[in-house]
Amino acid sequence: MSESEISMEQLALEQYGVKLTTIEGLYNWGRRSSLWPMMFGLACCAFEMIGAGAPRFDMARFGSELFRASPRQADVMIVAGTVSKKMAPQVVRLYNQMPEPRYVLAMGACAVSGGPFRGSYNTVNGVDTYLPVDVYVPGCPPRPEALLYGWMTLQRLIDQQRLKEVPWYGKEGPTRQRPIPQYGPNGLLLPEGNAEG
Repeated sequence: MSESEISMEQLALEQYGVKLTTIEGLYNWGRRSSLWPMMFGLACCAFEMIGAGAPRFDMARFGSELFRASPRQADVMIVAGTVSKKMAPQVVRLYNQMPEPRYVLAMGACAVSGGPFRGSYNTVNGVDTYLPVDVYVPGCPPRPEALLYGWMTLQRLIDQQRLKEVPWYGKEGPTRQRPIPQYGPNGLLLPEGNAEG
């Protein structure tokens, strides 16, 4: 049977209320339609994140109206703002407390690359130094529309995931627990043991 014949047959079945999908597609649809972000903001980008959850932009349209106050109930960390070297260990600690599957969205120039504070004595040059970032939302600060676009990008990323290829599937898979950075004599030590300049 050719691909066009299969799609015509699916259209005919959909007229009668029959929907065809895969278990993986159904599972990904459920996960992407119920992402719960953590109530967590570091700097001025947090106000734009709050604006995205307000009635004008209505993040609830994406099934994300619940900003969870506990990392144990959230599956998306929106790193909104400047990550200082003093705050970086706490950010990683919160990430490690989130259950799998979990995602990180870096919001704003400071979280993405250090922004205007890049190279300063107290700012991390991008949160991806310590956490695996899934989606980057650039801007200083990015508008709520940009955050919603990043959110839809994350949903598309989840839709494309193959269940047996994600790092959190199965007990033998690689862990996404991140080592918590420590303060050393020359600043914050990276997990590899090198001091960040």
